[in-house]
Amino acid sequence: MNLILFGPPAAGKGTQAKRLVETRGMVQLSTGDMLRAAIASGSDLGLKVKDVLARGDLVTDEIVIALIEARLPEAEAAGGAIFDGFPRTVAQAEALDSMLARRGAKIDRVIRLRVDDAALTARISRRFAEQARPDDNPETFKDRLAVYNRQTAPLLPYYADKDLLTEIDGMGSIEAVSTAIDAALDA
Repeated sequence: MNLILFGPPAAGKGTQAKRLVETRGMVQLSTGDMLRAAIASGSDLGLKVKDVLARGDLVTDEIVIALIEARLPEAEAAGGAIFDGFPRTVAQAEALDSMLARRGAKIDRVIRLRVDDAALTARISRRFAEQARPDDNPETFKDRLAVYNRQTAPLLPYYADKDLLTEIDGMGSIEAVSTAIDAALDA
């Protein structure tokens, strides 16, 4: 099964993906984690990514798609992928569909976590205080949220038209959100 967890930064995608990895054996393909690893490596790509994220911008499709494609064999061996933070644009969604089709696979379900913007800002402020992730700076986050809302809004009808989209209230407890996700996947 290939699943997309869809929602703005701090909506709980990473938390839910980690749970699905543990309970269903899937592989989490988190572009955020991949990009942070590139930054930590100090590579040329990492330095480029660091500058882009510090401005609150999104990394180019070319870079993100290459990172995802490199990890697909691992996900296939595990029986499925959880795409976390990807795709963010219709162009990325189309590229993902093409990548998977070439491999005889497809997206099976898209879960959208709906979370109030004020709640997201509060979550980010707490996470920034606890983890000091540079991309969680509350001021930078406002830009990230605006970019997310502007660029990803077209993905809702893209996946809804394919009858793949399930919307879940991400404002509940972790357990309540987990239960709703499991119900959607098992339906």
